[in-house]
Amino acid sequence: MSKIPEELRYTKTHEWFSAESSTVVMGISDYAQSQLTDIVFIELPKIGSKKKAGETLLTIESVKSAEDVYSPVEGEVIEVNEKLVDKPELVNQDSYSYWMVKIRKTGPENASMSATEYRKFIGE
Repeated sequence: MSKIPEELRYTKTHEWFSAESSTVVMGISDYAQSQLTDIVFIELPKIGSKKKAGETLLTIESVKSAEDVYSPVEGEVIEVNEKLVDKPELVNQDSYSYWMVKIRKTGPENASMSATEYRKFIGE
């Protein structure tokens, strides 16, 4: 059973996000990291890059596959979690503590779900 914090929002592509005023903190869900298995590389976006909701934000590589991670909102990347450059496996330890990107929201968000809706979506 995956860990799914109640206070976060979730997307159908398994990103989580938390909006703190106009700043959105995001990462991948516990379910997503467990499906990827051992994460070996994360290609983080450049600070200052602008993304639309649903657009590819970064790429995660695991021993199993490489997957795109999508922006949950329209906005500008204002910070990336530099710890993940040297230790991408931290996401496997706790995908909610090790956020990936902070975005200054400038437009709409992608369709999202509550924790309850996300549990149903992944079949838990």
